[in-house]
Amino acid sequence: MVTCKETGAVIIALHKKGFTGKDIAASKIAPKSTIYRIIKNFKERGSIVVKKASGRPRKSSKRQDHLLKLIQLWDRGTTSAEFAQEWQAGVSASARTVRQRLLEDGLVSRRAARKPLLSRKNIRDRLILCKRYRDWTAEDWGKVIFSDESPFRLFGASGKKLVRRRQGERYHQSCDMPTVKHPETIHVWGCFSAKGVGSLTILPKNTAMNKEWYQHILREQLLPTIQEQFGDEQCLFQHDGAPCHKAKVITKWLWEQNIDILGPWPGNSPDLNPIVNLWSILKRRVDKQKPTNSDKLQALIMQEWAAISQDVAQKLIDSMSGRIAEVLKKKGQHCKY
Repeated sequence: MVTCKETGAVIIALHKKGFTGKDIAASKIAPKSTIYRIIKNFKERGSIVVKKASGRPRKSSKRQDHLLKLIQLWDRGTTSAEFAQEWQAGVSASARTVRQRLLEDGLVSRRAARKPLLSRKNIRDRLILCKRYRDWTAEDWGKVIFSDESPFRLFGASGKKLVRRRQGERYHQSCDMPTVKHPETIHVWGCFSAKGVGSLTILPKNTAMNKEWYQHILREQLLPTIQEQFGDEQCLFQHDGAPCHKAKVITKWLWEQNIDILGPWPGNSPDLNPIVNLWSILKRRVDKQKPTNSDKLQALIMQEWAAISQDVAQKLIDSMSGRIAEVLKKKGQHCKY
């Protein structure tokens, strides 16, 4: 029995010798329709190879695809399903087709980053700060003490938790993340520099940070850190623009202590403060040990804070030049940090 390719060759050989399609079909080496199709292809193209089909025609033109891309860039939150309902005049496509067109242009769907809203004033202040310190070296940033306050919560303080589970184990105790309606919250204040972590203090329960408490913390926590890490060497102190930080009594006290301030610090700018990244590291380490009550949570916070190495602190401080450069490049908008 001959193969398909051989069959075509035999049919063409017989056709060249003067046999008609009907004559060749009488030999029953192939269906009559196949014989006529092979002879037709040979007459039209001089070959028995069938031209590869082009596939289903695209539902949209290049111009329409480009317009789709522009619309998506103008409104990043529009879903492919919403586009599919009415792409534009003359185009009717499924959500899958819309996604394929956008993927061709490198537009992939990802969860939106959560960042503080930046006002015009925030953007202007960010640019002022970054232009002021754009030429600072790692050595310059090594003379800055960064500070901040942060909340720690029992039961899933860090947010997402990934687990590996088998089918049917979604609600298994080892695969869930316990939550409570009103988790107990502990507020802490800390500071650090390129020389390592400094003091960390836990505010008493139900205590709001006000100018009185802030001055107490600066006196009892900041001053010892400055003395321990810098001695008589001059350094700069960074804190954000929270109302209690800008109080006249605080400004006066810092001046009396001969403590220079880095800034003024722009609002809504956690991406410029490396201690925010330090809080994330600390929270992951604490959450990993699953504290079950407030006392254990407090003990773990202090324990893991003390365990943060000087190398970690140094790397965070070294990132400042990159943060400054990226904010300038993005004209005041958020950076990746």
